[in-house]
Amino acid sequence: MPLFMDVHTLDGGVAIDDVAKAHQADLDKQGDHDVRYLQYWVAEAEGKIFCLVEAPSADAASTVHREAHGLVADSVFLVQEGS
Repeated sequence: MPLFMDVHTLDGGVAIDDVAKAHQADLDKQGDHDVRYLQYWVAEAEGKIFCLVEAPSADAASTVHREAHGLVADSVFLVQEGS
């Protein structure tokens, strides 16, 4: 399954607790689209959120965000895992 990293930018910063709630909403919705959100990182002061996701396509990953909470990423990148 392809692996994607998406990047969100929220003006004014973001609280990690709010991101945790949005991530849980993704987990609740992901099965509808054969998507698996794996991990996320937050830079609170900068308003940056990075999500690692296995999905059949970038569109499928974005659809989960859109349906779960409406916070669609600014960019989505196909990535490969390294060590």
